[in-house]
Amino acid sequence: MSSEPVDSSKSSLMEINPEKAEKNKAKNDAKRAAKLEKLAKKQDQFKTITANAAKPKTLNISSKTEFVNDTPPGEKKDMSKPMASSYDPMAVESAWYSWWEKSGFFKPEFLGPVSDSREAFTIVMPPPNVTGSLHLGHACMLSIEDAIVRWNRMNGKAVLYLPGCDHAGIATQAVVEKTLKKEKNLSRHDLGREAFIQEVWRWKEQYGGRIYDQLRRMGASADWERACFTLDPKLNVAVKEGFIKMFEEGLIFRSNRLVNWCGKLKTSLSDLEVDMKEIEGGAMFPAHGHDPSKRYKFGTMTFIAYKVEGTEEEIVIGTTRPETVFADTALCVNPKDERYIKYHGKNVIHPVMGNAIPIICDEAADLELGTGALKVSPAHDMIDFGLGQKHNLKFITIFDDNNVLNDNCGEFAGMARYDARNAVVEFIKKNGTFREERNHPMVIPVCSRSGDFVEPRLIPQWWLDCKDMAKKSVEAVRDGSLDISPKEHEKIWYYWLENIRDWCLSRQLWWGHRIPAYIVHVEGEPRNKTLEDEVWIAAQDEHDALKKAALRLPNVDPSRITVHQDEDVLDTWFSSALWPFSTLGWPEETADFKNFYPNQLMETGSDILFFWVARMVMMGIHLTGQLPFSKVFLHALVRDAHGRKMSKSLGNVIDPIDVIEGITLDELQGRLEKGNLDPKEVKVAKAGQKADFPHGIPQCGTDALRFALCSYVAEGRDINMNINRVEGYRRFCNKLWNATRFALMKLGEDYMPEPKICLLGKESMVDKWILSRLNAAIAETNKAFEANNLMNATQAIYSFWLYELCDVYIEAIKPLLTPDNPDADSRRCASNVLYICLEQGLCLLHPFMPYVTEELYQRLVRRPQDTTQSISLAAYPLVHDEFSHPQAEAAFDKLYEVVKTVRRLASEQNVPKNATVRLSTGSKDSFGLLQAQEVALNSLVRSIGALELVDSVIEDSQPIGTLGLVDSQPIESQVFLKFNSK
Repeated sequence: MSSEPVDSSKSSLMEINPEKAEKNKAKNDAKRAAKLEKLAKKQDQFKTITANAAKPKTLNISSKTEFVNDTPPGEKKDMSKPMASSYDPMAVESAWYSWWEKSGFFKPEFLGPVSDSREAFTIVMPPPNVTGSLHLGHACMLSIEDAIVRWNRMNGKAVLYLPGCDHAGIATQAVVEKTLKKEKNLSRHDLGREAFIQEVWRWKEQYGGRIYDQLRRMGASADWERACFTLDPKLNVAVKEGFIKMFEEGLIFRSNRLVNWCGKLKTSLSDLEVDMKEIEGGAMFPAHGHDPSKRYKFGTMTFIAYKVEGTEEEIVIGTTRPETVFADTALCVNPKDERYIKYHGKNVIHPVMGNAIPIICDEAADLELGTGALKVSPAHDMIDFGLGQKHNLKFITIFDDNNVLNDNCGEFAGMARYDARNAVVEFIKKNGTFREERNHPMVIPVCSRSGDFVEPRLIPQWWLDCKDMAKKSVEAVRDGSLDISPKEHEKIWYYWLENIRDWCLSRQLWWGHRIPAYIVHVEGEPRNKTLEDEVWIAAQDEHDALKKAALRLPNVDPSRITVHQDEDVLDTWFSSALWPFSTLGWPEETADFKNFYPNQLMETGSDILFFWVARMVMMGIHLTGQLPFSKVFLHALVRDAHGRKMSKSLGNVIDPIDVIEGITLDELQGRLEKGNLDPKEVKVAKAGQKADFPHGIPQCGTDALRFALCSYVAEGRDINMNINRVEGYRRFCNKLWNATRFALMKLGEDYMPEPKICLLGKESMVDKWILSRLNAAIAETNKAFEANNLMNATQAIYSFWLYELCDVYIEAIKPLLTPDNPDADSRRCASNVLYICLEQGLCLLHPFMPYVTEELYQRLVRRPQDTTQSISLAAYPLVHDEFSHPQAEAAFDKLYEVVKTVRRLASEQNVPKNATVRLSTGSKDSFGLLQAQEVALNSLVRSIGALELVDSVIEDSQPIGTLGLVDSQPIESQVFLKFNSK
């Protein structure tokens, strides 16, 4: 039997209907039937074995490696040392990043300026909030973005990945205030504005640097010299410029409207900062600003009678908020409600204050809901506010900044709101206007930062009219100028922007961009003017404001004019909305603005499509005259393995560094003790951690984490993050390591690859098969990247490396790479193909696993004239037409099916390791085909036993597969198998 391979361009395999084999099969049917029962039992046993093998293996937490990096910062790692026998993520990931950064590989100008022949690709990183450390949501964002960024860079584009951090006004202020209270028992008011802001800046310096270190650790190939913070001076100039422009256009204005108010933080809130909490009827809760020992009842409908003026008749209403009765300025009934027609145009008597208030008719009153009548409190309810404006009702505010009742509430003034609730109910019970009380499940708004119950309040604020900007943003998606992916989010886009409301810009905070608006005072004139009489100027600074004020008041002596800047700060989302262009130097026409604006892609979480993405689009269109980016790619939310939203109080928030380095359960729980959770929350969180991570989190490395996160990214699906999956990809890294180490050993130190990727002309069937599969992986990966379908990209690369290159090709060619192989051509071809697969396979994988691919790439000997310094600068693989060989693929796939069947049957039948594997066919032509692939067959079944090929059907053998084309001629042949134990 010759071991010399046959030119597989003249022979391939395909399935046919084997008549000869059927005759032989009939002879053996009787014997085979007797074995079926025994075989069935063994198959059941085999299923159990494979099921157990599929269960995730657990890495030993206690054995996580500690690695000391002896490479000087910024220097290239010494690759002359022997390659380690196994993969160690801590060793592999050391040193590379500082070398990449110092070398300037991530600067868009590194390979030359932006030009017509070298297009730009820009993506600005969604800036993480400077409120602590990153979580897996950030890690997911970064893994996706950096994979896309690296792919574009390897495709020759001038890539700018611009990093940064967000000041996160309310979130940061809330955290710092909580820390001050816990550590020093101080409030921000105890410190004063300037001292408190200095305290927040110290927090920013501590945690902002930590966040940047985490981003680097995750492998973010960002240009750090261009990093921005949303409170940087140049961004502050942009924020002021945007505000001033829209103020002077009349789009920004001051108005007294309802806002979400947090009494604990004493600021208005955006809708994103309000959580809607579902409660059962009669639920009891503590409340901020109240006696901490008390619990207050929520989810109760109180029915109150309002006497019709001048009669003994009454209209009964139901309310969940009896404490707002002081703000009532009308009752509302539906004009079609026959029960109340006789009361149209009449008044009712206020049940507490005793004054008359009108009955108004409006379809806002639902005939089927409750009694069909509503109490109207225009200054303290979003729906009632609209009714108040429509029917010209009086607006009575009843709460101060602390949500304590004010002087409009008579004898109840000075009460905290829920104490007042109880007092009002007792009062109406005594005066006879109380009718009944029922439990009523409901949803109540809660401040996401403080946990306080949100109160609608009427307060003068700055507002932005977004209607025209929103209309243009809708048109951009409809006409295809702006692409949103996944497409399902377009309907959300249209809903929000077609129903846009004015945007409340002001926040009653100290940390943030102070609003560049100045109120104008004239000496000798009263200062307590109505909102309508106030004069406001928008300006870059006080000097500019005084000049504008003098122009605004030409008949006033400028020496009598003074200005005072508004104490409030802008909503964080305002500065964030300018992020794609303020970071590039706008409003100046900088080189960066010219070269990198508009951006090509905005990648972010689907949960902030309206709050951030829509606002960036609106601001970009209005302030720069262009869309800020042409594509939006939205990833889903990262949840825990159980599908729950990640929350500190559940103990399921994971720091990506803990997945990279590993952490014990004790260390995880020790952090909870140092955090800001209250003792009850700590207890719940610890229980959650113990349930999810009973042995802690194993050391997985950055590459495994990035690959795992990207492998989850599919359209429209939330990501239920399971650490076991990351462990699996850590083992995949080990497989890469071992395969490359073996290949380098077999190629030898003196191996020199061909000057360029090419075929040598004498490739075997398995050579052609693997190159064709490589081509398929390249095509599928590039297609997936173009569609931002990273799940498909990771699957294509993983399958190629693991199931085709490692499990099949390397195993098949092992005999050809031995020094005693007499066939120099087969060795040279196999070596060339193996090198191509390693080189191209590492480049394919690099965007997802930057560290291990760089380490292994640096181990590969370079092609002559190849001066590529880093794999991050290498060309991304493209399809080679000459590698596509569907016939070789089909042929080898059939042959490999034979191999897999041999392995399966050997397992099912408990064949001993020293058995002989005898394969035969019913055709001399097909026997020649088996013989031509004997080297590959022998290597692939070697773990079972020695292979013996027989040119006639063996007695008592069983058919296990079919063969097809030989010399492009169809044959009818079936492969038979028999194990001979020694």
